[in-house]
Amino acid sequence: MLVEFESLPDTSRVWIYQANRSFNSEELDELKQAFNGFITEWTAHGQDLKAGFEIRYNRFVIIGLDQSLISASGCSIDASVHFIQHLEKIYKVELLDKMNVSYKQGDFVAYKSLLDFKKMAKQKAVSAKTIVFNNLVATKGEYLEHWEVPASESWHSRFM
Repeated sequence: MLVEFESLPDTSRVWIYQANRSFNSEELDELKQAFNGFITEWTAHGQDLKAGFEIRYNRFVIIGLDQSLISASGCSIDASVHFIQHLEKIYKVELLDKMNVSYKQGDFVAYKSLLDFKKMAKQKAVSAKTIVFNNLVATKGEYLEHWEVPASESWHSRFM
């Protein structure tokens, strides 16, 4: 059951997929249609899942699932991963690689490999004040409060 992301409770589980590039406006329209279709049909053990999504900075897709009614099952999570893999092929983009870092440089969102980010930290090209995206948050509440934070407040701090 597709709902507005904003209407999901803060306890909802979230999955964040970061793209290695920004999507253009045509791709964003297509992505929104694809996610609307997927989430409308997304089920666990034959029951509709109450979920929504949003796209931020033209490169992050956030799926939220209200698990107070029905939790995601292994099969439903597999279905979402297969859907994301399908999108990776269509748009020739990386969405599942968790070994990359996105951070802000002014109004621009930069994307680097973890190795390059570590090198940048050693060279002081990024600092503890650099705004990073903590894609490891697990709930909508954490996403709203702790997703876009200074590196010093995230797992990224170990490199500073």
